Amino acid sequence: MAEQDPSSCNGVCSGCSTASCGDRTEPKKPTARMNVKHIIGVVSGKGGVGKSLVTSLLASEMVRKGFKVGILDADITGPSIPKTFGLRGRLTADEDGINPAVTSNGIKVMSLNLMLPQDDMPVAWRGPVITGILNQFWNETNWEDVDYMFVDMPPGTSDVFLTVMQSFPLDGIVSVSAPQELVAMIVGKAVNLAHDMNVSVLGLVENMAYFKCDECGKEHFVFGEPQGKAIARRYQIPAYATLPMDPAFARLCDEGKVEEYDVNNALDPIIEQIEAVAARKDAAE
Repeated sequence: MAEQDPSSCNGVCSGCSTASCGDRTEPKKPTARMNVKHIIGVVSGKGGVGKSLVTSLLASEMVRKGFKVGILDADITGPSIPKTFGLRGRLTADEDGINPAVTSNGIKVMSLNLMLPQDDMPVAWRGPVITGILNQFWNETNWEDVDYMFVDMPPGTSDVFLTVMQSFPLDGIVSVSAPQELVAMIVGKAVNLAHDMNVSVLGLVENMAYFKCDECGKEHFVFGEPQGKAIARRYQIPAYATLPMDPAFARLCDEGKVEEYDVNNALDPIIEQIEAVAARKDAAE
């Protein structure tokens, strides 16, 4: 086996296959201060449907309900959570692990973009390295007390999806879609894979379902009639919610103030399902 090229080493031994490396260390046992009660993955089979936005809104709504909340940004190559919450600067660490960033409303956030010198620095890493980083985010972050952690996953059903499903103690996932039939088909791929891995699908959020005119109040279906309810029925997803196309979304995200957005109870069916699953788990323990 070839020797490790020092210039290619990123310090993440868990993502390296070079057995002859003299600097190799055994994977660390979790030492971080951590008491995370419930973990919800937010997924989409396709990019650009608003998965990170839904993650941010769900986290913000749970904070309003009085819960302690965290977000693990698992979209390693395209992290957007820090920008959405206006988080900047580098993370710190202590002898136990990495200290997550904290939003203005107290949401704890771990994201690779909080470790990079520049927000626009590309991350061109292969799957094993990304898997190692995800495990470090989970095992080596001082999450401390968190009632609900939301994992913002990248689109698709490849390495990161499988890593989170297999390595994180998920309570379930929430799927995000848009109205087009093509997106509906891709949602099915993620939902079916979750079922194959015995992970519960708790809800479906259909984003960009309509645009509401400020002048007449009429709802316009820009991308076609919403299909989320039919998709939820087809795949036996217990909760369904819609979100409109709203310029305020983009403005507040650009300003790093997504916590200020009021969803007007639109996500209540999803949140109720999340809380119900958590309650059943707590009662069984």
